Order: sequence, then C-alpha cells, then structure tokens
Amino acid sequence: MAVETPLLDQVKFPADLRNYSAEQLKRLADELRAETIDVVSTTGGHLGASLGVVELTLALHAVFDTPNDRLIWDVGHQAYPHKILTGRRDRIRTLRQGGGLSGFTRRAESEYDPFGAAHSSTSISAGLGMAVARDLKGERDRHVVAVIGDGAMSAGMAYEALNNAGAMRSRLLVILNDNDMSIAPPVGAMSAYLSRLISSRPFMSLRELGARMARAFPRQIERTAKRAEVFARNILTGGTLFEELGFYYVGPIDGHNLDHLLPVLRNVREAEERGPILLHVVTKKGKGYPPAEASADKYHGVSKFNVITGEQAKGPPGPPSYTRVFADALIAEAERDPAIVAVTAAMPSGTGLDRFAKRFPDRCFDVGIAEQHAMTFCAGLATEGMKPFAAIYSTFLQRAYDQVVHDVAIQRLPVRFALDRAGLVGADGATHAGSFDLCYLGCLPGFTIMAAADEAELIHMVATAAAIDDGPSAVRYPRGEGLGVTLPARGEVLPIGRGRVLREGGKIAILSLGARLADALRAADEFAARGLPATVADARFAKPLDHALIERLAREHEVLITIEEAAAGGFGAAVLHHLAWRGLLDRGLKVRPMTLPDRFIDHDSPKAQLVEAGLTARDIVATAIDALGQGEALSPAARRGRLRLSPNDAA
Repeated sequence: MAVETPLLDQVKFPADLRNYSAEQLKRLADELRAETIDVVSTTGGHLGASLGVVELTLALHAVFDTPNDRLIWDVGHQAYPHKILTGRRDRIRTLRQGGGLSGFTRRAESEYDPFGAAHSSTSISAGLGMAVARDLKGERDRHVVAVIGDGAMSAGMAYEALNNAGAMRSRLLVILNDNDMSIAPPVGAMSAYLSRLISSRPFMSLRELGARMARAFPRQIERTAKRAEVFARNILTGGTLFEELGFYYVGPIDGHNLDHLLPVLRNVREAEERGPILLHVVTKKGKGYPPAEASADKYHGVSKFNVITGEQAKGPPGPPSYTRVFADALIAEAERDPAIVAVTAAMPSGTGLDRFAKRFPDRCFDVGIAEQHAMTFCAGLATEGMKPFAAIYSTFLQRAYDQVVHDVAIQRLPVRFALDRAGLVGADGATHAGSFDLCYLGCLPGFTIMAAADEAELIHMVATAAAIDDGPSAVRYPRGEGLGVTLPARGEVLPIGRGRVLREGGKIAILSLGARLADALRAADEFAARGLPATVADARFAKPLDHALIERLAREHEVLITIEEAAAGGFGAAVLHHLAWRGLLDRGLKVRPMTLPDRFIDHDSPKAQLVEAGLTARDIVATAIDALGQGEALSPAARRGRLRLSPNDAA
C-alpha cells in the first residue's frame, strides 16, 4: 500500500536532516518507519532490526557529518532505514533482488557504506582501523561511529576490538544497540538525565580535574579515588566492563526517544578527543509495528507480508526443507543414542535445532554468536565420549577455521558438522553463500565429507555421521525445499567412501556431488534424446573418494564431467588429482570439472544464480558436447564458469 511521507520526500541525503528541528525529526521517524514496513512487505528481508533503529539512524545522520564521518553498521540487518536516507530510496524496492540493492551494507553500493557487512561483530575492529588511519593521515575532523547489537557482542572478536581500542585510547564512538540482553536497568527520565550529565563537557572536565588531583596524592589514595569514582558512576549507570576495557561508558538511554538521543550524541561527538566512548542505547526490535513487536523472532527475517494483518506470504505447499529434514533425522538418531548432542551458534531456528531443543532441552546448546568457541566446545564434548553435531551455515563455519583444524582435525575428534546453506543461497548473496567448505575441509587429513543429493540422502548421511567415531565428519546440504522424494523411515549407515550409479550410458559420464544431481539426470535425458545415453553417478562422498567408481568411469567413457555447487579446488580437483596419479589422463580422457565460477555471485533468485554460475542441465549438456567436439558452443555462462579465460575472451 502507498504511504504518505511528505517530510521524507524532501530528504535526498543525510545533510538535509541537519536543518530539521527535533519535532520534525520525530514526525520524520514515523514516516521512515512506515516506509520501511511498506518496502519490506513487498521485498521481504530483515524487518525487526530495521524498525528498531529508525530513531537512532535519524539521530546519527542528523548529528554526524556522514559520509565524511564514518558510520559502520554491524551485520547490516538494520540498514534499511539507513539506505532510504542515503540516496537509495528510489531503488529501495529492488532490495535483495537481482541487480538491486543488497540486503546488507556494501561499499560498492554507496559512499555512505564505508564498510561492507553481513557477518557479525566486525564493526568495532573496522571502525578502529578507520580511526587509526584517520589519525595517521592527520584528518582530525573525522568522527568514526560503530553501531553493534547486543547479540553481536557475544562474539569474542568484539571484545578483542574493544580491548585494543581502549588500550590505544583512540577517538572512537561505539554504540551498543541493546534490544535483547536485559543488561540495562529501567530506562526513563532519570537515566536519560544521568546520561546527558555524564556525557557533558563539564562532567568530563570535573572528572579529569579529580583524576589530576588524585595523581598528586600517594599511589594508594589515587587508586582508591579512581575506584570510588568508577564504582559510584556505575552504580547509577552500569558499564563497569566497558570501563575496565578503557572506554568511557554513557547510558543506557532510550533509543526511541529523540529528546534523549540528540543531546547525548552531540555531547559524545564533542568529547571524543578524550578517548573511546561506548554509548549504550536500548531499543526494541520491530518497534512501531505490532506484529513484529509481538514476535521478534518471526519478524527478524520475513518473506513478503500483508501490512494490515502481518500475515507473511506462503507459497503452495511443497516438500519439507532440507533444514527440517536434517532436524527430524537428528532427533530420530538422538532417540536411539543418548550420547548425541547438538550445538548451534545463535541460529537455532535457522539450523532446525529449535525442534531438537524442544525434544531434548538438556542436550541442545546455543552458545551465541561465538563460532570459534562452538567448535572447541564440541571438541571438548567429543573428548568425553559425547557425539556432538555442530549445526551451522557453511559460510559461518569459515569464522572458526583454526578451531576446526587445530582443535578438531589434528586431534581426530569425532565432531559432526552439519553444513546448512551449502552452495548458492539466493537473496542473501555472496556473503552467505556456502561456496568454500569443500575446499577448506577437503584439504584436512582425516575428514569424512558427504554431500546430500536429496532429502532422503540427507537422512542417510545424518545416520552415517552419527556412526563415524574415528574422526571428524561433515554433511553439506542446500538451502530451501527438498525435491519431494520419498523419505525413509530410518536413516541407513552408508558405506564410507562409496558412491552410486543411477544411470548407465556410453561416451559421457557425469559424476555429481550433492544437489546438482537432479540437473545431471535432466542433462542425461537430453543426451538420450540426442542418441547419446550418458552414465550418471552420485559420488556421495567428497572424501574419501570412491576410487573404484572414478576409475571405472574414466576407463569406460570418453568424457567425464564432475559437477559440484562449490568453488574450484574441491571435489573436482580431488578427482583430477587421483586420475593424474593413476595415469588415466594420459589415455585421451576428457575431464571437465564444473564448479562455481571464480568470482562472487550477487544476490538474485536461486534459479538465476545457477544460470549465472553455469551449473544448470543446459550447461552440462553444452560442456559435454563441446568436449566431444561436435560443434555446439558453450553458453557464455558455461564458458565463464568452466574455462579460465582472459577478460577479453570472456567478453
């Protein structure tokens, strides 16, 4: 529905806000909130977080001179109002669509996005780097502001950055957007008054005077005076932890009250020369939209929805998602094996472990946004005979690679990694695509790596992982619905390192790993129509490889195509490595490894992304025909993806 936004219509860039009164900014907040709701109702996306920072976004852009002043949003889930205010309102309804705006901050998109986001807990580190660069360049008039949510503060990286910034005494403002932690006392007029007082220049000057006087006394008295001052201030306001890390703590204040936000932000802007400051702001996810306020988890990320009723659009009933199939399979295994436990890093619903937690509340652990800790926590569980399943998005496991190598792989501990969102992921784009797990896990000794071709295979692979007790294992599976295949009543333990042949043919063999198997079978149908029956095999395992199957396919066919929805250097590279050492490449065998292309693929529909990647049935056919030399040229997408051409050739 159309919303009337007369004040917002006049705002083209943040500089326009600096001419508005506080009362006008309050009315503008209502319009910006209504516009955000209207936009996300048609595009889908992260609604709750964006609604929670409407007033904070307005206040920051009104007080600070962006883009000269650097404003960094952690994760980027809350960046939609920011995008609307920074010259992108005319494109905001292209959000998360092919060729449109990213759902996160992105440097290539706007000068108002000084740092790209999507994974959490990076803003303080990035902001500190910008602040140090500013000082080295002598650009003293530039402020740096990092906004980080309470959830992101559960990650160790945030505290590493706070510790470093506090020790360096850098001019940096960190805003803690607290909407869930309940770490604040009640927020009201007295709290706002204290925050204004504490952030004011007279109070800071008085504090410095007291500190200088204390230094004139014997050391013991100086220490006692400092402790008394910090203790007295934190009785009223909290923030002892941040003070110990070297930050001047201000807050908490009501993040939806512009009468509180504006004066405090002006105060801390003028006080930054005194060192790093942490401003604690309390907000409410989904603020101003009752359905989102009532159910913050369901409105964190939404599909298209009806603004009046809040009802989210649902497609026609289809097969269960891979995530749900995994969760149900893990529950079934845990029913039979009390040693099975599950671990997630702040993604219980995203990984399906919310279902596991309802059945086994004492055997499911959400450790927060702390992937590194999660992996070593799993390793510790494994040392004592438990069977931990670490359910995690493929892209988030990248954040804990050292722990996977050092704490799990080297010790050969049987931690089971359930890699959700493996491959391309649609609207979330390159930051969330699970493109690299086959490369970064496949090179580790002792790993068993499986990839599910369909939801029935996933059930078998969960059972297989549960049975592996001599080292780490991983199961990768895609985002979205399954194929609708018949599901087994119980998962069977697969023979380790053995694939399966689904169709026998002649000159052409297609060896698929994971979710591209359906396209491989469609390609085989096309080959059959051309009088070229093809063999189709499902590798099932990226490690260990089925050497016997690979060698048979190589000896009995003229062309061998491997296909995986992952970056080059994974499964196909391992197959080539084996064939080379067996001397099977010397016999004229034409091997064509099909992988994701050597570039990041932007957000789009999953179907469009696969076309862009050159991993469709049509691309398989074109690749094989080209290898046979029968005159049919590869499609442009296939050529870009399969062949490492020069930029001129690719054009």
